[in-house]
Amino acid sequence: SFIMKKFYTILIDSSKQNQTTVTLQLGATEKKKTFVSERHTSQQVLPLLETLLSENSLTFEDITGIDVDTGPGSFTGLRVGATIGNTLGLLLDIPVNGKKGIASIPLDYGVDRWKNDSD
Repeated sequence: SFIMKKFYTILIDSSKQNQTTVTLQLGATEKKKTFVSERHTSQQVLPLLETLLSENSLTFEDITGIDVDTGPGSFTGLRVGATIGNTLGLLLDIPVNGKKGIASIPLDYGVDRWKNDSD
């Protein structure tokens, strides 16, 4: 009989300085783990991922794809997320994709001083 492989995608959002979220997607089903702290939280990506996989009786080898938030966001956090995503992709031989604003952050650039009132 034909056995269909399940596709598990991991989403890494380390774009916020004070919050990191790792999501496991299977089709339309999502399971999330979030870590919030007053300090940088991107160092929690791997512990969050390990917990998420363990709670769902999965291993790293079950992951079939990785999406990484490419920003906008915390420069250090984005680099950590991209590095972990790329490293796991290389080790597991699975695709890694950048996703712009997985969890979009409202940015306030303030008043546009260069805008001409006649525009």
